[in-house]
Amino acid sequence: MVTLGQMLPSGNVAGFNCGTLLPSFAPPLTTTTRNFSVKMSIPATQASIVLPENRIILGCGAVSVDFLAAVASYPSPDDKIRSTSFEVQGGGNTGNALTCAARLGLTPRIISKVADDSQGKGLLEELEADGVDSSFMVVSKGGNSPFTYIIVDNQTKTRTCIHTPGYPPMIPTDLSQSNLLSALDGAKLVYFDGRLHETAAIVAEEANRRGIPILIDAERKREGLDYLLNFASYVVCSTKFPQEWTEASSIPSGLVSMLLRLPKVKFVIVTLGKDGCIMLQRTEMDNLLPEEMDVEDLFEKLNLEKDTNATLPACISSNVAKLHAKGIGTITGKLLVGTAESIPQTELIDTTGAGDAFIGAVLYSICANMPLEKMLPFAAQVAAIKCRALGARAGLPRSTDHRLSPFLV
Repeated sequence: MVTLGQMLPSGNVAGFNCGTLLPSFAPPLTTTTRNFSVKMSIPATQASIVLPENRIILGCGAVSVDFLAAVASYPSPDDKIRSTSFEVQGGGNTGNALTCAARLGLTPRIISKVADDSQGKGLLEELEADGVDSSFMVVSKGGNSPFTYIIVDNQTKTRTCIHTPGYPPMIPTDLSQSNLLSALDGAKLVYFDGRLHETAAIVAEEANRRGIPILIDAERKREGLDYLLNFASYVVCSTKFPQEWTEASSIPSGLVSMLLRLPKVKFVIVTLGKDGCIMLQRTEMDNLLPEEMDVEDLFEKLNLEKDTNATLPACISSNVAKLHAKGIGTITGKLLVGTAESIPQTELIDTTGAGDAFIGAVLYSICANMPLEKMLPFAAQVAAIKCRALGARAGLPRSTDHRLSPFLV
């Protein structure tokens, strides 16, 4: 068997020893129209950072070593080409999202599994260096840590991932009861990426017993995901997930269906890449009878309010309404549409991990009690900054980054 260490030259790459394979704007303003409010940004001078009072969060899911090769264009079959740049760094949805949250000022803990190989050692060292508590990680004797080959196409700005899972896989008995209870102690929020579903189920059940809110990354249908979603307080989805999971005809209708099927969920966000995001927030009924609106019509109206000349992320929010989806049902809530930063092509390097960066910023925003109208542009800005460097973690901003100061006041 050829080891990954044999495939790489000696030297340090993104914190991993390859020879041994260790692996400016002010707060936005809001203006209100008849049916919705529009979020705008204005230039700023200074901002002081205020961190959340309780910054402890727990994540359970994937970690990986990412081998990233950027190429001028994706190769055809039997081609031999050279990379334009190369990086080795930590990856995996949970590892990435928690690294992002740590750089923003939270105190994450992680539950996952690696082997006692050089890749696993490098992963643990990188997480700790970024402020992620890896003391609840399981380290197997023998086997291999998970790794992913990622080809980044400079021409199309896309990436192709080839993943090799870790072995042996994580099983519930890997996590002792004492470690489970310690990992959850004092946590304000728990995050799952849908992987390690048997272990995740045990963590979710205990978090639910303790009344700790749960955020689920619903990237795609996975074994055990439906069970986890029953515990969710918040859900962040990929573009395709709402329609695939609900069989609705559109994303807005799919969001209504998700909130009807998941009564504990407070909001669902769907990330749309360069087109931003859409969120449906559940709200409680008050003494005032809200207006009833078709969710598709409202979505179209909010989209028309986008400033097509704006380059920075913004948010457009509806008022509370009874939102109806044909053939599905009605939810009382608010629909929000977020835009993404328009990144110049000369600055756009790699979208790997952009969704994880978005989720990391959402985790921070929830802990900081950030208004939703502010959270969506903030998360979009964090993701956009990440896209200016190769890999999921190299470009993740810290809370001191001047491009984030408007949102951290």
